[in-house]
Amino acid sequence: MRYIVATDGSEEAEAAVGYASGQAAAFGATLDVVHVLTPETKLVDGELVLAGGSRALELGERTLREARRLATDATDEGAERLAVETQLLTGTPADAIVEHRRATGADAIYVGHRGRSEQRESTVGSVAKSVVDKATVPVTVIR
Repeated sequence: MRYIVATDGSEEAEAAVGYASGQAAAFGATLDVVHVLTPETKLVDGELVLAGGSRALELGERTLREARRLATDATDEGAERLAVETQLLTGTPADAIVEHRRATGADAIYVGHRGRSEQRESTVGSVAKSVVDKATVPVTVIR
């Protein structure tokens, strides 16, 4: 079994990592922790340039390292048998997460809910809602 948990480094994402870790440890699943870089590109002299380049990459890798630490810290006796893999993805967050699920054959997806959509009278954030809408496996939204 394989589970995916997406993180952006927020408190809500950290809660999702902790919950998904417990589930993965309990069921002997591999946990894929993913972070999506959403590239904002600019056209400079006819070439596409990624804004923030190496800085964005460093922050993404740091987010994944922290999430890996949280994943192993969140499990007690299961920490020894919890397999955690990390992956830096690019693109639109929901699309990248769902595509990674397709590529890996993961059995479930876990995402955090940031609550910013309350102003739009929605109960689920835009990324979480898009993942729920696009995924073909169970998606757990952690608040």
